[in-house]
Amino acid sequence: MMAKMDPKKWLIAGVLLVATVAAVLIWQRWPQNGLGDGFASGNGRIEATEVDIATKQPGRIAKVLVAEGDMVQAGQILGEMDSAELATDLRQAEAGFRQAREDKNQALAVVTQRESDIRQTHAAVRQRESEINQARAAIAQRESELALAQKEFARGQALVNKDFISREQFDEQHTRMKSAVAALAQEQARQQAVEATLALEQARQQSADAVLKGAQIQIAQRDAAIDSSIARIEKIKTLIADSILKAPISGRVLYRLAEPGEVLAAGGKVLTVLELTDVYMTIFLPTTLAGRITVGSEARIVLDAVPQFVIPAKISFVAARAQFTPKDVETKSEREKLMFRVKVRIDPELLAKYREEVKTGLPGVAYVRLDGKAAWPGHLQVRLPR
Repeated sequence: MMAKMDPKKWLIAGVLLVATVAAVLIWQRWPQNGLGDGFASGNGRIEATEVDIATKQPGRIAKVLVAEGDMVQAGQILGEMDSAELATDLRQAEAGFRQAREDKNQALAVVTQRESDIRQTHAAVRQRESEINQARAAIAQRESELALAQKEFARGQALVNKDFISREQFDEQHTRMKSAVAALAQEQARQQAVEATLALEQARQQSADAVLKGAQIQIAQRDAAIDSSIARIEKIKTLIADSILKAPISGRVLYRLAEPGEVLAAGGKVLTVLELTDVYMTIFLPTTLAGRITVGSEARIVLDAVPQFVIPAKISFVAARAQFTPKDVETKSEREKLMFRVKVRIDPELLAKYREEVKTGLPGVAYVRLDGKAAWPGHLQVRLPR
């Protein structure tokens, strides 16, 4: 026979049951981050933009001037590639440039000389052409004189036969005719001589023109050679400049990936530098929370290593598509859900003040404000080291 339970015990059991159910309901409805409905949080690690310092051309490393952990400034020389072969190529290119320039100067001298010769031959040709015109005029005059003398001679011959003129007068007419014939022959010979000289001058002019054109072609060729030499010199100088590895940003050397003496292909990595002005934490939030945040919203970061400090930050990126959460961020149950990647970025001006203290890889929690009117709780008020 079962013993009857004391009514007080029934009452106590009932109260405990109600309290348990209420606690479960309260736990289910209470925000998991303990901050209220206006906030969300996610786990992550401090990251920074990594910039690889790589070779542009294949070659051997001559120097690496920094070590891992060193702070570097933008433009600082971090290393050098062996550029001895490039230096030799540069000397050869400069010698080729000087030779091309000297060849051009010689061609210019030839052009100057030939232009002077052409001017002289042009003047000589014009002079000979003038002389020929004069000779032709003189020949015309002599032909006219000869024609007149021949008429007088024929008329005198008829008159002397009839004794109308004396033999002396006739002989004088005959002499004048022979003089006119001789003068005409002389002018014709003079014209032939001038024409021969003109042909020689014209031949000289054609020869000078041909030499001038050849020299002008040589100048154009030398100009092309000079331009080619300049382009080659500039290219080699660019390659030599590229063989000096400089920091494109200010930051900290994260990895030293190659040592002096190693031969790398084009694009071979030598160093990795952290850009300490672009530091952020990546977290993952479900759709219900990611849809309530906007780029520029305020956030806070608390690192496990220094929980006493609260770092101000802002949302700089929200993924456009959901994805499965990486295994190292959430629990197994959370990984089964599609989450949105959110980047929480620390203000670069703040980072500049604590540049030496910035470290990547540190785990922590990022808190995001979903409601712009919600006030940050006391334990998430900004607290920075002094």
